[in-house]
Amino acid sequence: MKLLLLFFLFSTIIFAQDSNNDWKTYYEKSGFKETPHYAETIEYCKRLADASPMITYTTFGVSPQGRDLPLLIIDKNGNSTAEQVRRTNNVVFLIQAGIHSGEIDGKDAGFMLIRDMIIEGKNKDLLDHVTILFMPIFSVDGHERFGAYNRINQNGPEEMGWRVTAQNYNLNRDYLKADAPEMQSWLKLYNTWLPEFFADCHVTDGADYQYAVTYSIEFKHAHHKMVGDWVKNGYLDSVMPAMEKSGFPMIKYVWFKKVHDPKSGIGLGIAGPRYSNGYTILHNRPGLLIETHMFKDYKTRVDGTYQLLKHSLQILNRDYLKLRDAIAQADAKTRKDEFRKKTYPLKYKQMEDSVLIDFLGYEYTIEKSDLSGGDWQRFSKDSVTMKIPLFNNYQPDITAQLPEAYIVPVEWTKVIDRIKLHGIRFETLNEEHKIKVSSFKFSNEKWSERPYENHHTLTFDVEKIEEERLYPKGSIVIPMNQRTAKVIAHILEPKGPDSFLFWGFFDSVFEQKEYAESYVMEEYARIMLANDENLKNKFEQKLKEDKVFAADPSKILKWFYRQSPYWDKRINKYPVGKIFDKEVLKRIVN
Repeated sequence: MKLLLLFFLFSTIIFAQDSNNDWKTYYEKSGFKETPHYAETIEYCKRLADASPMITYTTFGVSPQGRDLPLLIIDKNGNSTAEQVRRTNNVVFLIQAGIHSGEIDGKDAGFMLIRDMIIEGKNKDLLDHVTILFMPIFSVDGHERFGAYNRINQNGPEEMGWRVTAQNYNLNRDYLKADAPEMQSWLKLYNTWLPEFFADCHVTDGADYQYAVTYSIEFKHAHHKMVGDWVKNGYLDSVMPAMEKSGFPMIKYVWFKKVHDPKSGIGLGIAGPRYSNGYTILHNRPGLLIETHMFKDYKTRVDGTYQLLKHSLQILNRDYLKLRDAIAQADAKTRKDEFRKKTYPLKYKQMEDSVLIDFLGYEYTIEKSDLSGGDWQRFSKDSVTMKIPLFNNYQPDITAQLPEAYIVPVEWTKVIDRIKLHGIRFETLNEEHKIKVSSFKFSNEKWSERPYENHHTLTFDVEKIEEERLYPKGSIVIPMNQRTAKVIAHILEPKGPDSFLFWGFFDSVFEQKEYAESYVMEEYARIMLANDENLKNKFEQKLKEDKVFAADPSKILKWFYRQSPYWDKRINKYPVGKIFDKEVLKRIVN
């Protein structure tokens, strides 16, 4: 009996040791078909951190439903803060998974990559000069809206999360406006660490083709030349052949000129700052968009993401000094006066010239549907290499002349609070100042009929103006000789594609708040006509030219009200001012 008891205890200990040494992920144990829920994901994070001093588990915020936003910090020397890492020569690589939690490939690929390096000791040297920040789930509440029917276009996993947050925000439209609490936490993390390289893991929609992995990373237009050159010559020229050798030939993110029609050619455009990879550009730091293909099985997609993350890590570890130097040069250039002497492109337009490329697709037909009456693209599994056009040339479409500084009145608290999230340096007025500024007056304003990301977005015509304004104590002055100058421009230049004006942060300036009664204006208009011959001529001309106006008593009386000294002189005027005079800037902030 004693021998049997000893054998039982020994077997139990051995079994427990084997169980503790089993580092397979939930995804691997499922036969590569499932992804873990939030609780199981956090459990694996903590288990990794407990197993090695090179891994730190922490959180960087809390979701609206009360879930922690998880983060793993992987550093060969055990450094776990931005301050500690910045004392070394390491570059920081932020890997983000689950911003769209139905597209969760990056979570399972990231866990295997970290496990293989730290627990299994494979390629641990890739951490010699790189510190990894791994965000296994960004949209944690969306992740727990788990189900088998969340992504009709996607082949696995068996169940997955939802595309948006519990508040119905698409986080990959929120980087600049920062409505979602999750995004506000992300921005604090990003601007604390300022990662030199960023990867955002997604699964694409669209047409069918052979590629399991597609990508987007800007190098030609929106970056300063030194960073763009590194992306092209240092990163892409290395990662493309490496991925092909690993069995995953890649092509630029597939966005066809004509929906679902490969022969129409690829023309993605340059990501705006509402998107992850468009936002990091503004900080002079490369952002990689990873888009695995929806129809490929889950294992293939996770393997492709794993390989791209691993090869990216190899290049960063090799080129860490070159990348750091390129970013430092770009940051310095952004601060200099020369950067503001040229107009800054806020938005690019795609040109019609193209180059022919080989595209690994499938044979397909376009038929007229007898159900919907529309075009029905029907893809076969017959592989074909097509010659299709790639539209990859862009020219500035909307530009702005950047000032020495912007000034935002103290009362615009929501705008100021959002500005703080972006790591932007500013001064606060210690007393009120009357200064001459350049600004804008708007007309023909129109809001979208339906909400988009909880906003009714705005289109408008704009007129440049110059005038003296009184800015109260507490107003903020944002000098442009700083690293974040491009972020500032996109927030405050009205015509920026994601400006705070576009998103409706300044909607109240368009509202008329005082009114004139008709019987008052009937009398006052006659006084105005009697005392102002020019006004009388202008009114008579208006009657002749505008028959709709001439037939509408309310329009006529409002026209006189607008010409009167009682009209609100601030309506339709942008409260943000631009300061171009350095002496004015010195006077008000010193």
